[in-house]
Amino acid sequence: MFKKDSSIDVIDKILDACYRHNPDALFIMSLMHQYEERGSLSKKQLQGLYLKAQNVKDMPANWLATLEAVIAKMPNRFKSEKAESTPLYQKDEEAGNIISAILNKYPQHKRVLYLQAKYNNNDPLTAAEIAELEKFKKLLL
Repeated sequence: MFKKDSSIDVIDKILDACYRHNPDALFIMSLMHQYEERGSLSKKQLQGLYLKAQNVKDMPANWLATLEAVIAKMPNRFKSEKAESTPLYQKDEEAGNIISAILNKYPQHKRVLYLQAKYNNNDPLTAAEIAELEKFKKLLL
């Protein structure tokens, strides 16, 4: 992977200074290893490095400012909220009420039984079938 010139690599200098300040810090060692392997760090890792570097007393302010500018330049990555799932078909409550009203009075009505089966299986009723239900409602009820 392409490695920047070490004379102007501020992130590497900050990692070295943090390591010299506390050689036992596992976080800094893991960041150094990843930076050597991949050549870059994620925005969250750089933010963590910035917080650790602020605690180092002899850290030059211009290095911290450069690191802060690198962090600000990186894009924010965030997960979008999970979309609320809605069913593909919404039952028409009015059609369900008409079907149940007709079947309460005439439980053996074959066409309405067919439409009830279709309604219960979440199959959408066509406009003609809804008009047919309305006609049955006027005639029978």
